[in-house]
Amino acid sequence: MSEDKLALLAKVASLYYEKNLTQAEIAQRLNISRPQVSRLLAEGRQEGVVEIIIHHPAAKSSSLEQELLDRFALKEIKILVTGAIGYSQLVERLGVLAARHMEERLEDGMILGISWNTGVYQVVNALRAAHQKKVTVVQLTGAVGSINPLIDGPDLTRWLAQTLGGQYKYLPAPLLVESPATREALLQDRSIRESMALLDQMDMALIGIGSLSPALSSLLLAGYITETELREIIRQGGVGDICSYHFDLRGRILPLELHQRLIGVSLDTLKKTPYVIGVGGGIDKASAVLGALRLGVLDCLVTDEIAARAVLKMSTQS
Repeated sequence: MSEDKLALLAKVASLYYEKNLTQAEIAQRLNISRPQVSRLLAEGRQEGVVEIIIHHPAAKSSSLEQELLDRFALKEIKILVTGAIGYSQLVERLGVLAARHMEERLEDGMILGISWNTGVYQVVNALRAAHQKKVTVVQLTGAVGSINPLIDGPDLTRWLAQTLGGQYKYLPAPLLVESPATREALLQDRSIRESMALLDQMDMALIGIGSLSPALSSLLLAGYITETELREIIRQGGVGDICSYHFDLRGRILPLELHQRLIGVSLDTLKKTPYVIGVGGGIDKASAVLGALRLGVLDCLVTDEIAARAVLKMSTQS
């Protein structure tokens, strides 16, 4: 990036964060549009010109953390104390918490796999460019393509690699194909085979814990399933998904036909990965978090105190 562009990013950031001007006031002063100001502010964070650090409190109760560690055989857990905030704010704060933890764990030369959803996006958005690691970032699942590209696999993979100063490897295929036969044919493609082989070498994986709530279901929002199909998954006992594999409250994978059409990392591969971080929180995702913990692929859970307490309560009842 040119010095002039960096200077512009710094000037816009200074006016906004230090002088407390609104985006509209900055736009008028610099004779640019307000959307341009918004994009420049976001770019300033991505390029490391601006670093925002919010010191959210850790969980007040160490007993809550220890109980979860013991009950689900986790290596680590990060619990956020939130209070009464909206879901979008919660996801953003969980992203910051997970990003700080990843920065502590990442080492040069690692292979890092990432899935896609808004939670994973917030983690990538919160990672600091100043803390670069020479890692290789690998896309865990095929691309969605039809929703916001910022939360899709290829864009997140490239963005994360650029932030960390590393390399990236796409999985050049769609997330869900028309038939199992199509899936098998695509898996014979050389570039897809190479990407899938790299997944077996991962040192760490970052995955989102998906919900089956219509407002939060990634596959529904992406247009891959209908509301009728989503209701059928819920009728079969589904509570959430990891990398689009749907499971019930007991952590059992549902016998869904769509699982035979997915292109991406297998759950067996995730179980063999040395360190898997799962991000998910909020009372509406508590059942999904419990099912994900029982699935046995997570080494670290990043969640909030309300969801954590709900998980513990449900785990004693079912």
